[in-house]
Amino acid sequence: MPGITRREFIRNAAASTAAVGLISAGALELRANPLGLPIGCQTYPVRKMIAQDFPGTIKQLSEAGFQAVELCSPVGYSDDGFGGLAKYKGSELKKILRDNGVECHSSHFSMEELRSQQPDRIAWARDVGMTQMLVASLGGPRQPTMDDVKRAADEYNKIGEKAAEAGIQQGLHNENFEMTTVDGQRTYDVLFTLLDPKLVKFQFQVSTISRGFDAAEYFDKYPGRFISMHVQGWDASTRKIAAVGQDSLDWKKIFTAARTGGIKNYFVEMNLDLMKASVPYLRSLQV
Repeated sequence: MPGITRREFIRNAAASTAAVGLISAGALELRANPLGLPIGCQTYPVRKMIAQDFPGTIKQLSEAGFQAVELCSPVGYSDDGFGGLAKYKGSELKKILRDNGVECHSSHFSMEELRSQQPDRIAWARDVGMTQMLVASLGGPRQPTMDDVKRAADEYNKIGEKAAEAGIQQGLHNENFEMTTVDGQRTYDVLFTLLDPKLVKFQFQVSTISRGFDAAEYFDKYPGRFISMHVQGWDASTRKIAAVGQDSLDWKKIFTAARTGGIKNYFVEMNLDLMKASVPYLRSLQV
């Protein structure tokens, strides 16, 4: 076999390295679709498992194909199975997640804990490595007046301002209060006019399609105002939650609009079996 020069050897080695890089990038892309985002899940549906064995639960989610998780605060969600997380230092939680190949940039907090101890909760979030702090709802009345909505928005803008000073993005989910109406308008839409676009981003609950809140429509209507979404499949014929890709929603349309909306991450949120069943479809979805 004829010999090769050092220059030829280096050139061939570089080509081989590039080929391996392309293969690795392709493999990563297959595991990080759609939009090139990690496949995430919200941990609330597995809260009972977390209460018993947090490291084991994260390991199981990782093995199911989830690359990111969204936690719930051990203070605000202590009675829901997350209280046990308080025994870990933030750095210890971060290590458990990292050791299982899972990212965590986001968590839900209660309004009560942010009102009473926001600096402490920000410190915990930063120790874990989070950049996003969400609340499920502003918690206003079921039949609000416009003054109620304005007061809630003003309070949350102030919370968002303190979070921003610490390098944290504050976000708002849409449940309960946000699903009400005020002066003939959806409270949710009014909040888009009252909440500061820089201080507060939105997290969309896809299953609110059952109440007429269409994810793609909102992403297109309010470009750049969203940071994440909770993903649930929805079967219009049975009007029940279903695995993503085994439902009647147009996910290509939703994720295409999500790019306009500004989505930075998404979290599947259903029972564990349905979450697991959603992973293959999300891996294959190209947008």
